Amino acid sequence: MDVNLFVYDLSKGLARQFSRQFLGTQIDAVYHTSIVLEGIEYFFGAGVQTAYAGSTHHGQPMEKVKLGRTDLPIEIVLEYLESLKQIYTAESYDLFLHNCNNFSNDFAMFLVGKGIPDHITSLPRRVLDTPFGQMLKPQLDAAMRPITQAPVPPQRLPQPSAASNGFAFSGKPTPGKVHNITKQADLTSLLNSAENSCAVVFYTSSTCAPCKICYPAYDNLAAEAGEKAVLIKVDINYAQEIASNSGVRATPTFVTYLKGKKEEEWPGADPARLLGTVRLLILSAHPPHPHEDLRLSNLLKTSRKPITYTKMPPLDKVVAKLGPLGKDPIVSAMKTFIEAIHGSPSQESPLPSLPAFASFLQKSIETLPSTDLFAAYDLFRLAVADPRIGAFFAEEKDTATILGLLNHVHKLGVKAPYNLRIVSLHVSCNLFASPLASHVIISNSTLAKSLIELVTASLLDEAHLNVRIASASLAFNLATANFKARVDKKEDAISSSEQVELVAGMLEAIGREEESKDVITGLVRALGFLAYRAEIGGEVLDLCKALEAGKTVLAQEKLSGDDSVLKEVGSEIFGKGLK
Repeated sequence: MDVNLFVYDLSKGLARQFSRQFLGTQIDAVYHTSIVLEGIEYFFGAGVQTAYAGSTHHGQPMEKVKLGRTDLPIEIVLEYLESLKQIYTAESYDLFLHNCNNFSNDFAMFLVGKGIPDHITSLPRRVLDTPFGQMLKPQLDAAMRPITQAPVPPQRLPQPSAASNGFAFSGKPTPGKVHNITKQADLTSLLNSAENSCAVVFYTSSTCAPCKICYPAYDNLAAEAGEKAVLIKVDINYAQEIASNSGVRATPTFVTYLKGKKEEEWPGADPARLLGTVRLLILSAHPPHPHEDLRLSNLLKTSRKPITYTKMPPLDKVVAKLGPLGKDPIVSAMKTFIEAIHGSPSQESPLPSLPAFASFLQKSIETLPSTDLFAAYDLFRLAVADPRIGAFFAEEKDTATILGLLNHVHKLGVKAPYNLRIVSLHVSCNLFASPLASHVIISNSTLAKSLIELVTASLLDEAHLNVRIASASLAFNLATANFKARVDKKEDAISSSEQVELVAGMLEAIGREEESKDVITGLVRALGFLAYRAEIGGEVLDLCKALEAGKTVLAQEKLSGDDSVLKEVGSEIFGKGLK
């Protein structure tokens, strides 16, 4: 997809004409910018807003700048956009500190690896550096808000389609809704979408009084089924082709499909039969997991929010450890950014050049002694906790920066200094601060394997308790991210072989731990989320059974104290759940 920047002048030429007279410096425009993808314009004002390109209240742009191309799937782009909406809210808008150009810069950095032109992002600072600009700041902000935060007139924007990697009206079934169709192609498409699940077709007629008796029950079934079934309604008065092809002559008639094959057909308005048959159909398509009968209220109530490490050290001391590399301009820019986001989260700082930061990190690995290298990793730890930076590095080609940092620690092995190993674990935990980054990371087999290697190696560090605690935190983040994918997408994000490696390492560590309740707590919860609803007869549960996971976990009751989750995992999942 082409990525374009639309540039507007909010002053309509007045800035160029009068700025030197009032401010003592020449300003060519009061810039407003937006990012355009596939004919849709994205900009920040009253929150993140969208419109057809060039159709906003700002009129036509004064300039259109081609920033480059992105090969990112549209669903990843939209996921990242959702994370930006948490930062760029209507309430957080500030004409000088947190504006549309900051949004465009962040979005562009993610899409094409570079920001928007400097003369645009630096304009607020140039204005505030003048005495008159500083004095008029409140008045200028108030005067511009009705323009910058004006609502966008309602538009029927096209929905994103992953299949086309662009924008088109989606033909995908909407979970929890009845699909009213009139075309054979739509029926075929919907039935194909349910070939691994189940579907119901309700043949009805607008003149059929008995049909209407079944409408409420059918709507309720659709809401109840959600993503588990596709419920379709065909009015044969308006769908002659479908009626002819199906051979249906009487209404109401119901036809069910299981795993792509016709299952049952019956006529008549009988809501009770309809409810019973469809519910049984859904159970056949989605048999409940045996673990759903286990008593796991405490495990399932456990917060699955990622564990992160965002405590900020004295940054001047960190930069001093970098030696000559500390004079790199990107270090100063990143230091300013970190101080802004960690000191006052409500005031967002514009993103520094992330490609430049990636180059700096690579240079650090190549030139800094291992005893001082933790300082570069520590800057990355603090930066990557920001969801925009986390998403950028997760989507970087071959995840080169993250893998480079991790692989360097792996190569050092037992020679890795304590400070470098602990910061590497903290960096890895912070990668999960962004939902998008978390999803991408665990879906990347190479990166997931590297993180698991870091966990298992660090759990063996008997000399440093904090390393074992941090590795238990990373194991928890990996396990809960995979569990989310297992629940939401009905499939694991981490491969079975990688899960087996992680489970084996955690069980060994649980058996060896003699000192820390925190280590046991983190590992048992991670183990519980990896095992719960895992494939029956799959590698993970088979390994747990072979290694007598239940005995290993329950043997730590004394160290863990009265930990109800440990008892649930040991007795329920690894007791009843393995039988």
